[in-house]
Amino acid sequence: MTNSSTLHAAAPAPAAPPPPPTVPAPSPRGRRRSARTPSALLSKAGVTAMLALATLYTLLPLTWLLMSSTKSREDLFGTNGFALGDEVHLADNLQHLFTADDGVYLRWLINTVLYAGVGALLAAVFSVAAGYAFDKLAFPGKEKLFSLVLLGVMVPGTAMAIPLYLLAAKAGLVNTFWGVFIPGLVFPFGVYLARVFSASYVPDEVLEAARMDGAGEFRAFCRIAFPMLAPGFVTIFLFQFTQIWNSFFLPLVMLSDQDLYPVNLGLYVWYSSALTQGHPEDYLLAVVGSLVAVAPLIAVFLMLQRFWKSGMTAGAVK
Repeated sequence: MTNSSTLHAAAPAPAAPPPPPTVPAPSPRGRRRSARTPSALLSKAGVTAMLALATLYTLLPLTWLLMSSTKSREDLFGTNGFALGDEVHLADNLQHLFTADDGVYLRWLINTVLYAGVGALLAAVFSVAAGYAFDKLAFPGKEKLFSLVLLGVMVPGTAMAIPLYLLAAKAGLVNTFWGVFIPGLVFPFGVYLARVFSASYVPDEVLEAARMDGAGEFRAFCRIAFPMLAPGFVTIFLFQFTQIWNSFFLPLVMLSDQDLYPVNLGLYVWYSSALTQGHPEDYLLAVVGSLVAVAPLIAVFLMLQRFWKSGMTAGAVK
């Protein structure tokens, strides 16, 4: 009896189950490899293809203009649009462009520089000042007035051409330089951009310190805020410069004197003459004139790109 009890007490206890095996964490290299799934590669290829198509869509018209501007009138209609002709006639075509119709193209180009260059410069100044006022100054009805500005952003420019013509007719500005120049000074989208730039790049503390030092509002804007808003000013200028340079419908409605035409309207007159009046030489003038008209836009963007690029990336390093 005693021996059986002793044997029963000395029996070993059942062994505990072994712990589950630990799975090692995936290495960063393994995670990087798992991220390169077929769907990710396909999406990257799709984005690349879309960018390539957008690039082709942008460059093909310029390529056609460049190639066609080097051809004679016979080669223009008898060869492939993206191939050179038998001889390069670019110099002759440019000379013919600036001497045709007593050099009217040069006058159109000067008109466009005045409409777009001076107009966009003044519009950018007014937009920056208005945007700064909407952001930093307090006055009655500020938000309601800014809502009207946003409403102006949503109204397309072509819808305003007829009302502007009626107003210009009342003021006696139809078929004058000012009938096209003055509407270009109003740029609601520029006011909106200027308010966004002012809220991001002009600290309230700096303005308060300037006011405590005795600076008035106008001096604080000119000496302190405006240099900070320089990237926004250049961005607004480029937007408005491009918009006025490409403007067509408002000059078409407002002007009847060819000496006041901008270059786009003048090229339309030449193109219409080539199609409807049987003047094929005007078609070549329209092609070469279009190439020359694109050159100032490219030059302005190349000269000012460092300013508006800094404005686009300033918030990322703030």
